[in-house]
Amino acid sequence: MIPVTACLLLSAMLFCLGMLGFLLRKNALIVFMSVELMLNAANLAFIGFARVHGDITGHVSVFFVIAVAAAEAAVGLAIIIALYRNRKTLDVDEVRFMKH
Repeated sequence: MIPVTACLLLSAMLFCLGMLGFLLRKNALIVFMSVELMLNAANLAFIGFARVHGDITGHVSVFFVIAVAAAEAAVGLAIIIALYRNRKTLDVDEVRFMKH
């Protein structure tokens, strides 16, 4: 059995790593993957807390976070593809210049 503190510590480390990737990187694909990493870290924390309390609400929350992450993946990848097709770059600084 893995202790819950280890699960929560791993979740916090993954979330911080995702937050750093989101704040410091300029490549849209890396930023997108960092957001996904933060969502998965939150899922791990939900599962850890559900295990401590012995109820199913953490699992239900994970189900909804996964549904939101799937929708975010579809919309995010469409935006990244449109950005690359229009500007031939994945630099997030170029997004504000996509005005017509």
